[in-house]
Amino acid sequence: MHCKFAVRHLTTSHNITGINNACLCCTVLAVCIPHSTDQNVLSSASCVTDPEMRNTSMDGTDPSQLFDDTSATPGVQPTGFQGQGVGTMGHPGRTLLSDPMSNLAMAYGSSLASQGKDLVDKNLDRFLPISKLKYYFAVDTVYVGKKLGLLVFPYMHQNWEVSYQQDTPVAPRFDINAPDLYIPAMGFITYILVAGLALGTQNRFTPEILGMQASSALVWLIMEVLVVLLSLYLVTVNTDLTTIDLVAFSGYKYVGMIVGVVAGLLFGRTGYYLTLLWCCISIFVFMIRTLRLKLLSEAAAQGVLVHGARNQLRMYLTMSIAAAQPIFMYWLTYHLVR
Repeated sequence: MHCKFAVRHLTTSHNITGINNACLCCTVLAVCIPHSTDQNVLSSASCVTDPEMRNTSMDGTDPSQLFDDTSATPGVQPTGFQGQGVGTMGHPGRTLLSDPMSNLAMAYGSSLASQGKDLVDKNLDRFLPISKLKYYFAVDTVYVGKKLGLLVFPYMHQNWEVSYQQDTPVAPRFDINAPDLYIPAMGFITYILVAGLALGTQNRFTPEILGMQASSALVWLIMEVLVVLLSLYLVTVNTDLTTIDLVAFSGYKYVGMIVGVVAGLLFGRTGYYLTLLWCCISIFVFMIRTLRLKLLSEAAAQGVLVHGARNQLRMYLTMSIAAAQPIFMYWLTYHLVR
């Protein structure tokens, strides 16, 4: 009790020497009564009376402090160096975004990615024009039905000109004369399936033979297109025909090949020859009436008599391309029917 009274008396004194003595007394009390539960003794034994010293202990510089003070109001930056370090370590992403070098690196990386994407799209469009391929597959059921009928029976069709809209050909689903890739692609696949069926009915089906059939048909198609391109280059024909157009026109013959093979499976070799002959004549007429507007001069397209060696070469080239279609049709199908 006497020590307790002395501490209270000394902590309220303005004498510096008394305060130092009180601190010494408090230390003695802390050693003597470590298990005291009296709050007055503990509060009275506090040696921090100077405001600056109190602020230092609350800042967390005391090594004996186990936890940081998190009771501060959110949004208020704590005072002192340690408070700034806690805020920085608590939000590492904020420090990354606030770093100018990081922002510059992110902007440079985004620019490189954009340039790489543009370069890939440009080169891909040059070798494989995706936008043009979309045009050739813009078909519907009505167009496919009419085009198949035109390929099998082209004799009554009158207007063979391709329609244009602002110097751009309209989509195939709006113009039956426009070339497409849907029918040639589906015709090639169907031809391979029908060939496998025909070989199976004759007990000659093997995966190797079917693969040879598909590869040979594809190779002949590629060679045909390359020969036509070389011929157009040698004759120096100024035409709007593209390589994809030539692939489309060369692929239309698969329709007649399928019809001939199916007729041969149903009616024998006689039905095969009769049906294939009809389809060969039809594809010949179709190619002549279609390509003459592309290869011949404007006067020849209107029915005027062709004059000049160059126009005659164009006419011969048109007839050669048309005549090659029945030859390929027979060559790729005759061994499928027995």
